[in-house]
Amino acid sequence: MKLLCKPCTLLDAETVRDFAERTFVHTFAHLNTKEDMDAYVHKAFSIDKVRTELSNADSSFYFVYADDVLAGYLKLNEELAQTDVFDEHSLEIERIYVSIDFQGKGIGTYLMNEAIRIANERGKEYVWLGVWEKNEHALQFYEKHGFVKIGTHKFVFGNEEQLDYIMKKDL
Repeated sequence: MKLLCKPCTLLDAETVRDFAERTFVHTFAHLNTKEDMDAYVHKAFSIDKVRTELSNADSSFYFVYADDVLAGYLKLNEELAQTDVFDEHSLEIERIYVSIDFQGKGIGTYLMNEAIRIANERGKEYVWLGVWEKNEHALQFYEKHGFVKIGTHKFVFGNEEQLDYIMKKDL
C-alpha cells in the first residue's frame, strides 16, 4: 500500500469536516447519548469552525492517502492553538483520525510518525495529546508509541463533562 501525506488547505474544509464527523461518530456514538453526540458534532465540526481552524497559522492539518484513497487525517497545534499545555517547546497532536476501512493497516502509526517528524523538524522538545479515559484502544496505541500520562483535563461533550488523560512523549 502506497501512503502519501498531504497538507490540507482552506479549499479542503468540507472534506476535513465530512471525514472528521464521519470518523468521530463511528468511533464514539455507541459510547455516548445521541443528544450529546449531536450537540458536540454540530459545534466541533461546523464548516465555519473547520475553516477557522484551517486558517489558524498555529494549526496544521494533513490528509493521508492510501493508494489514492483518503484514509486518515492529522491535526497538530502549536503555541496558542493548543488546547491545554500552551508551551512553545511542545506540539499538540489534537487528532489522529483513521477511516474504519483503513483501521488496523498501519495508518495511525504512519500519522504518528509524521507528527513526530514534524515536531522534530520544528525543534520541539516533546509532543502531547489528550485522550478520553474510556478510549482504551487509543490509550493502548499511544502507550505503545511511548506516551505517558502526565495529567488530566475536563472535556465538555454535549451536556456531559468527561475526563481526558494528558499524555506526553519526549523527543
